[in-house]
Amino acid sequence: MKHPIIIQATNDIKAARKIWMPWRVLLPWMVFSLAVIIVCDHFGKMDMSLPLLMSIGLFGFFIYLKWRLRRQPLFWSTIAVLAAVHALLIWSIPWTSKWVPAAATAAVASIDLCLMLWVLAAVEVLVGGQKTAEK
Repeated sequence: MKHPIIIQATNDIKAARKIWMPWRVLLPWMVFSLAVIIVCDHFGKMDMSLPLLMSIGLFGFFIYLKWRLRRQPLFWSTIAVLAAVHALLIWSIPWTSKWVPAAATAAVASIDLCLMLWVLAAVEVLVGGQKTAEK
């Protein structure tokens, strides 16, 4: 029998794979991305724009994927801790403003999302009991 954390995380990853973003979401995201790039360029921090946009996009997707937990303080506490870790990493890692292959960026973003889903699954199962993983 599989561990409830594995079941929960696997189900979340399968659900994430099935989501297709409509143009009504992508168009505002492009406008927002352009604004972030312009602001980063204005302050001379162009190297921060890609990691910043990746993290914001991942958290938006993560919250959308787990929206059913929005009324639980534990969900928002986990989001806050994960956001703090991401902010620390974004500010402490020296980023490059040179070209990075899209496949590398997508791989890092996918691994990051999977790790966040695993962390939330572990928190859900450990605090909520095994019944949470079976829903």
